[in-house]
Amino acid sequence: MNSEQVRDKFKGNPKLKRLVDWLIMNQVETRPRWYIRFLAPLYQHRGKHSVIHRSVRMDTPPYRQFRLGDYSVVESFACINNAVGDVIIGNYTRVGLHNTIIGPVTIGNHVNLAQGITVTALNHNFEDTNKRIDEQGVSTTPVTIGDDVWIGANAVILPGVHIGQHCVVAAGAVVTKDVPDHSLVAGVPAKIIKQI
Repeated sequence: MNSEQVRDKFKGNPKLKRLVDWLIMNQVETRPRWYIRFLAPLYQHRGKHSVIHRSVRMDTPPYRQFRLGDYSVVESFACINNAVGDVIIGNYTRVGLHNTIIGPVTIGNHVNLAQGITVTALNHNFEDTNKRIDEQGVSTTPVTIGDDVWIGANAVILPGVHIGQHCVVAAGAVVTKDVPDHSLVAGVPAKIIKQI
């Protein structure tokens, strides 16, 4: 039975799903419980010569994928969260200091993320004015970052964005729309400044 079949079984049994979720995730801290984090090396895929610094917050429950490619680095005080979608990071990629990555996110090879970047595929639902926002759940739209991309410090990549190959995102940019290959984008919201 593959992981999708297991997920489908849990979706069909809400009580079992809540129980398993409670056993895996701390409901107040919204992160995996200590014994799940202790087992993380058994279910996380880390490529050869990859490095995850000790201060990184790895919110990676086993029911979603986390993959870090060969020779890739996740620097200090970053937060990786795959609770609502897989996080796949390619080879020779560097996730900088204080980055936050919330899946589903796919990051290519030879990507450099500077400091303080947020890459999130998650949004909180808020349309029903008769309910509090925290009662309305979340939605996700996958984010994809192509190969050979440099993202400057404090940039924000929002849900549903696809960044093409050989792109540069300027420091402080807020990327709300797709970025075509060989583009330099900057601003809030980010706009194409020039083709590279």
